[in-house]
Amino acid sequence: MSERNNVHEVHNDAIDILKETSRTFFIPISLLSPGLKESVASAYLCMRAIDEIEDHPQLEPQVKRNLLYSTSEILKTKPFDGQALHTIYAPYQQSLPEVTLRLSDWISYCPEEIRNEVLNSTSIMAEGMGDWVKKDWNIKTEEDLDQYTYTVAGLVGVMLTDIWKWYDQTKANKDLGIGFGRGLQAVNILRNYKEDEERGVSFFPEGWTLDDMFEYARRNLDLADRYVKDLKTDTIVNFCQIPLALAHGTMKALTDGREKMTRNEVNDMVSKVITKTS
Repeated sequence: MSERNNVHEVHNDAIDILKETSRTFFIPISLLSPGLKESVASAYLCMRAIDEIEDHPQLEPQVKRNLLYSTSEILKTKPFDGQALHTIYAPYQQSLPEVTLRLSDWISYCPEEIRNEVLNSTSIMAEGMGDWVKKDWNIKTEEDLDQYTYTVAGLVGVMLTDIWKWYDQTKANKDLGIGFGRGLQAVNILRNYKEDEERGVSFFPEGWTLDDMFEYARRNLDLADRYVKDLKTDTIVNFCQIPLALAHGTMKALTDGREKMTRNEVNDMVSKVITKTS
């Protein structure tokens, strides 16, 4: 797939793909200030691109590992070589989604001043995901769970913290940022654990009950609350508060015995966050 050269075209495509791939993050990203919006959208799409490889239902584990490790190496090599990504993805054009096939576009979409941080974080995540594919997502202990949630979500908190500092020197605690990512991921695990069981995967450490995973999620959401509390820039607070509020809302729905929040509940919660921070 050829790389788009038209900046305006890539911008429009990025927003469209973002809307298709994330109900949770599309709204908060769309509300960010210019410059910040492009950097966070690019970061999200890059990480979503490699996540689609890890989670792909048809690709063989060996193929996933090779693609993830190769992607990691390409992203850490300077200068960045978009054609190298096209080359390794070319045999899988009929299998991989557009968000993955166009990873080089999302990198070009990122503001140059923060691009290296996005490349580095995505490279680390891709390598970590390859390692978890190799382990067959075998989580035995809480330490394993911490390592897994760091790889797929805690790193997002680290990268966002770097972006905030680049944007306006906002200083945020990276350890709390890791908790922010882990908390959101733990809620995803709780929301999807039945589907995971059907495909033979469990992210619960050995011997853990549903209550144990709820407690793990609550601990990390507490860290996420502290992370957001320290932020001062309204547009950044908005961005973090929306997915965090939805995570808390989803936790309540799950404890009430429901599978997820209703669309009206989601819309009301988003509106309340925007009103409160505007």
